[in-house]
Amino acid sequence: MHGSPMRDAMGDDEYHPIGHSGSNLTSAGGIGYTVVDSIDTMLLMGLDEEYERARKWVAEDLSFERDGNFNTFETTIRVLGGLLSAFHLTKDMIYVERAKDLADRMMPAFDTPTGLPLSMVNLAQRIGVPDKDNRGLVSTAEVSTLQLELKYLTMLTNDEIYWEKAETVMKVIKNAKIASGLSSIFLNTEDGKYSISPIRLGSRGDSYYEYLLKQYIQTNHTEPVYRTMYEDAMAAVTTHLIRKSEDEGLIFTQEIVPERNRQGKITWRMVPKQDHLVCFFGGSLMLGAVTTGASGPSISIPPLASELTAVGKRDWSNGVGLVRTCMETHNTATGLSPEIVHFRMPNDDVKTQSKHDWYIKGAGPGKTPYDARYILRPETVESLLIAWRLTGDPQYREWGWGIFEAIEKHCRIESGGYASVLNVDALPVELEDKMETFLMSETLKYLYLLFSDDTVLPLSKYVFNTEAHAFPIFTPALQTGFS
Repeated sequence: MHGSPMRDAMGDDEYHPIGHSGSNLTSAGGIGYTVVDSIDTMLLMGLDEEYERARKWVAEDLSFERDGNFNTFETTIRVLGGLLSAFHLTKDMIYVERAKDLADRMMPAFDTPTGLPLSMVNLAQRIGVPDKDNRGLVSTAEVSTLQLELKYLTMLTNDEIYWEKAETVMKVIKNAKIASGLSSIFLNTEDGKYSISPIRLGSRGDSYYEYLLKQYIQTNHTEPVYRTMYEDAMAAVTTHLIRKSEDEGLIFTQEIVPERNRQGKITWRMVPKQDHLVCFFGGSLMLGAVTTGASGPSISIPPLASELTAVGKRDWSNGVGLVRTCMETHNTATGLSPEIVHFRMPNDDVKTQSKHDWYIKGAGPGKTPYDARYILRPETVESLLIAWRLTGDPQYREWGWGIFEAIEKHCRIESGGYASVLNVDALPVELEDKMETFLMSETLKYLYLLFSDDTVLPLSKYVFNTEAHAFPIFTPALQTGFS
């Protein structure tokens, strides 16, 4: 019995390769999560037959008239992003029509006192829905990772509403800046201020930093406000979050967590914990170094020291180091990297089985902590692609091939599809029957591009959204950048 999302679950949001079944994000019905997220990958890889089926499904069966709550951020990066890149690669207007329909249904999420969008949106009722779990607060990353998509949609439709909503969020965040230059992971939609919450480059923080740089790149360096915000953020991150491990000299990022004592006073504690999500940041720092840290008009591959400013050299060096650290975390029984690692600090009394400066918290014989899982995430291979493109160093391809082989060996299901691994450090692997859509849109695409010619989606002409959907770099027709 062979399975595939197209045969067993065409149009369903998510695929379960072991059970050969699909499921949807809400009981209201699917919004094409898997199909739409995968279209540009099919096109790049020349999977013509699969593409034709997907296009037909989008034209005939895709509906956003779904009376359920959908995550504003995830729907934007996966579905809106997927439709927009599909349009760019095909020039088929069906994708712009669907993208506009989706975006119009999502606009009411921005109807808050500040313009920061609510976490969820009901696509049929066209209303924003606050997240009950987070006291109505919104994630910094979630509100600041919609901009590439909405701005490109404005370029394609000449409707400025999308751009205005996206830009308003960036104005609010710029005005919320605190003295240290750091950003906590939650914002308040009522007053636009940061809420007292953890500070990190991992979940709920990550793509805020990614999109500061990418917004500057997307509009062809015509909006210097994003360069300034990016440079300020990198200065703060370098000072407060980037650290080096004791013995192996591994560059990593720590988290800063607020704690309230009995008197109600808040203190901040440093935690040497790094999400796998942070592994995007190595490549991002390298890209930022050659974009904002270039001392002249041209940059070699790899860049010469003389072509980078002091800040450019700093970010380049930290980026290269962070990619190496992320590769170190693939040093597991499976060759796959865990969801979360901790780093040993001087004077730590942490007892771990690890011979390295990093370890999986709570791991040990017969124990499977949440941190030990690998859910087919792309962040390391994303950085490997950028590092390869900027250096031409074959080491990055070798590392990528090793990761690809580990995924094939441990995650691939004989009958079709890939599953998540519950513990990267235990053999034989125990699998979870879930195939995230970012496997197709990001992980496999970045690996494919790593071994493709550099003329396929060159970094000089394209910017990738945080779901690896490629958008063209353009010079905006309207007055923008808070001008």
